[in-house]
Amino acid sequence: MKFERAAGILLHPTSLPGKYGIGDLGNEAYNFVNFLVESGQKLWQVFPLGPTGYGDSPYQCFSAFAGNPILVSPEKLSEAGFLEEHDIENIPYQNPHRIDYGDVINYKRFILKKAFESFKRNPNGLENEFNIFCENNSDWLEDFSLFMAAKDYHGGRIWTSWDKGLVKREADAINSWKVKLTDDINYQKFVQFNFFKQWLSLKQYANKKGIKIIGDMPIFIANDSADLWANKNLFTIDENGKLETVAGVPPDYFSVTGQLWGNPLYRWNEMEKDDFLWWRKRMKSLLNLVDIVRIDHFRGFDACWEIPGDAPTAETGKWVKAPGEKLFGALKKYLGELPIIAEDLGVITDSVVALRDKFDFPGIKILQFAFGTGMETKFLPHNFNSNCVVHTGSHDNDTTRAYFEKAKNEGNNIYSHAQKYLNYYGDDITYLLIRLAYASVADMAVIPFQDILNLGGDSRMNFPGKLGGNWVWRFTWDQIPSNLAQSYKEMAELFDRPLKKKLIS
Repeated sequence: MKFERAAGILLHPTSLPGKYGIGDLGNEAYNFVNFLVESGQKLWQVFPLGPTGYGDSPYQCFSAFAGNPILVSPEKLSEAGFLEEHDIENIPYQNPHRIDYGDVINYKRFILKKAFESFKRNPNGLENEFNIFCENNSDWLEDFSLFMAAKDYHGGRIWTSWDKGLVKREADAINSWKVKLTDDINYQKFVQFNFFKQWLSLKQYANKKGIKIIGDMPIFIANDSADLWANKNLFTIDENGKLETVAGVPPDYFSVTGQLWGNPLYRWNEMEKDDFLWWRKRMKSLLNLVDIVRIDHFRGFDACWEIPGDAPTAETGKWVKAPGEKLFGALKKYLGELPIIAEDLGVITDSVVALRDKFDFPGIKILQFAFGTGMETKFLPHNFNSNCVVHTGSHDNDTTRAYFEKAKNEGNNIYSHAQKYLNYYGDDITYLLIRLAYASVADMAVIPFQDILNLGGDSRMNFPGKLGGNWVWRFTWDQIPSNLAQSYKEMAELFDRPLKKKLIS
């Protein structure tokens, strides 16, 4: 699928400003869309939107279909008539630049429970809409709601430690628990109803303004997820949930022992029997929420790094082929042209490139990787083809400012090479790299907001392999210079990436 030339910003909703301890789908999200418009942007890229678990990573979610409850806006719940102003005043202490997930989760749960009780008393004319939502999404919502209700009942423990009848999904046990947890199940459905209602309203607003949303699909699902619990036959676990093999990547520039993700792998032979129905449902569901899908770890559709389920690191894995061509052929057959971006970083073989190119998916270029002795020349802009997305860095990288400051202090040739390439010897190399991205032939230039604000390493989003302190960064409006939107609008126009659609207020 051919994408138009465009510029965009990478910013997850959790990083938005706001008074509730975390960015959400309230008024500040709409303000950010307005900022994108003022900046001449056409794209807003986000991370996966699912409900996060231990570690707060959006790439390890309790569901591949559900939305994250902590993104639900108290403001919007109040506007819908489910909360009074005084209900949302007991806000936990917050650092406007960092998320305290423990406090936020407790606060949002309190707010959502209160809204649910209000909804039960008086649905404010939304009962029919709620019932239609539940019916239209029953394929995943029934399992997910029972899973989360049962998880709460069992103190948040992983599903493999629950009541054995539930673990094995015995029919009598499922029916019994559905009766036992009826109210909690309906609460979970109510939360999802509000997430989808708020998100789709925001997406509609963005689309009317000419902004397309790039979503993110992790290739694998989490071990502790409703998807795995409800579909054990499709994954490499036994009926009790014991992992036979898990996913990861071999040693690379991120980690000398590789990355042990711990996600179960797919039983591809089983999935092929119904023409990849689970994948078709997953892709269709995500395309309801976003306009373009970035697939994380695309190379796993050509071959997966298969690690024994009890291995301590990712070093003992092996490459196992995956039926990517059959899968994407089936998705295209049932869903039509696929607006997919292939995250093709890491160990990329000729067969991965062939799979990407067969379906004309754009790959990704990271400018931070382009310089120095160990550079990958494919990331230098003079080697780009137009069918790609260029970023200064990704969510797994340090901010560009911090990356080059470290390189400069360490005295390696990364910084000097970048200076020579850019013919720039000042001290704002981040802006020059962004300008280089905009000037390149890449169809899409999407820049992390931390780099647009030229922030240091304390604003890094994620450090692979590091436990704690990830996914916590937020910005505030006072960090944005008054001329920033205009300067990016002019740069988008200069390099033929402008937002041209007539704006709708």
